[in-house]
Amino acid sequence: MEPWLTSLITKTPQEGYELAIKMSRMGVKYTQPSAEVRDKLRPAYAENPDSLTAASQVIAIHFRTVAAANNYWRD
Repeated sequence: MEPWLTSLITKTPQEGYELAIKMSRMGVKYTQPSAEVRDKLRPAYAENPDSLTAASQVIAIHFRTVAAANNYWRD
């Protein structure tokens, strides 16, 4: 797989949050590389509140990492 994460540094908190989402999505892709399997599993979690909450928690953890790497956007 081609490198996609070249830096945690972003210009804005919004870009940082979007990076956190991408990090979360890529984690799923690395864990389950089959797009076909991911597509089959999606209905099981797409409407499950616990699964959606867990996904939000993973994004929040990644965002915390990105924010720290950016010194909490010192501007």
